[in-house]
Amino acid sequence: MPTTNSISAGMPADLSAARPKDEPAKIKAAATQFEALLIGQMLKSMHDSEGGWLGTGDDESASSAMEYGQEIFAQALSNNGGLGLASMVVRGLQKPPEP
Repeated sequence: MPTTNSISAGMPADLSAARPKDEPAKIKAAATQFEALLIGQMLKSMHDSEGGWLGTGDDESASSAMEYGQEIFAQALSNNGGLGLASMVVRGLQKPPEP
């Protein structure tokens, strides 16, 4: 009597057929979002270490506005070339053309 593995019982025999193709536009979008996230974390780290961009204060609304501004700035920077991380990620994830 053949035994079946419960993990692979519902899996197709050829996993590569089930996996969607990596589209260059999706790779670029994901890499850009990743770079924006990293830039945002760098800005947050700088903001936290200095006690604030515009001085110290305990105003919650100003803090929320500053966080939103940092997020928008990070996205805009990344969408316009950023630090070059997104292009490096794209090059690393794209498959070389087959001869």
